[in-house]
Amino acid sequence: MSAENPALWGDPDKMQKMNKEKAFLEKAIGEYESFNQRLDDAQVLIEMATEAHDEATFAEGKAEIEALVEVGRGLELKRVLNGELDSYSAYLSINSGAGGTEACDWAEILMRMYTRYADQHGFGCEIVDQSDGEGAGIKSATLLITGPYAYGYLKAESGVHRLVRISPFDSNARRHTSFSSIFVWPEIDDEIKIEIRPEDLKVETFRSSGAGGQHVNKTDSAVRMYHLPTGIVVQCQNQRSQIQNREKALKMLKAALYQREVEERQKKKEEMESGKKANEWGSQIRSYVLHPYQMVKDHRTDFETNQASDVLGGNLDGFIMAFLKESLPKTGAPAGASN
Repeated sequence: MSAENPALWGDPDKMQKMNKEKAFLEKAIGEYESFNQRLDDAQVLIEMATEAHDEATFAEGKAEIEALVEVGRGLELKRVLNGELDSYSAYLSINSGAGGTEACDWAEILMRMYTRYADQHGFGCEIVDQSDGEGAGIKSATLLITGPYAYGYLKAESGVHRLVRISPFDSNARRHTSFSSIFVWPEIDDEIKIEIRPEDLKVETFRSSGAGGQHVNKTDSAVRMYHLPTGIVVQCQNQRSQIQNREKALKMLKAALYQREVEERQKKKEEMESGKKANEWGSQIRSYVLHPYQMVKDHRTDFETNQASDVLGGNLDGFIMAFLKESLPKTGAPAGASN
């Protein structure tokens, strides 16, 4: 449907979606044109420096070419985000593993990491649901991270994340290992129809336990939904009314069911992919070691860094890009696109 179609102006949701897509495409075209212009300018600079035997200008042109190699790799990686769901916003759920306060604290650290990642990349971030730990941290939380291709990037984070550190809760300063699981699924729009039969749905209400102002904690406004055939459970407690929480939870459930449907359609293909690892409890995808040395390593791609504080501060680009590189077709991949 084009912007000139009169019917579009009577549908604010479609108009908003089209405007977002238009802005994203304009940004992508602008990045490509900027890359080509910089490449042309650098080539001219090197040619001029060569003719004039100007070493300083040649070094400037060489530095620009080296910088453009990294820009080109980034643009190349974006082409892998062509999946059916990649362009959507994303739900990201965090669940602490066994270990009480220690595990709950780790889950909260991860929530802060993803919140900062979203902020650094211009994504919106809303806490849809949060269950606090008894002593510290959180037992679980669900974030809605909004923006073009949020799911395409954050899908790399699904799996079990392992932390090794000296526990701040241990008076004997012993080293502890904690686990939290991350699950990411796309936020689908209303144009995708998912049918949920009333008899397949069980709904519970409860009093919110998270922050939310004076009203939230006084009534049973929080909603938990169970989809009985699949066992999928979602809950929402950040809205002011039970009706609003119910609507939000139903949208989350539809998104989870659609994700499940897509995964089932692609199951055979995924099983054939080499190096594929399940997101089952205990099969960690990434380790964060803070003692006796500092290192964060992704076990799927072998990408690692000793800048653990930067990673926990939201700098996940290296890990996400390494994951996307692994997803690129092995044939026809550009030179230098893999480590």
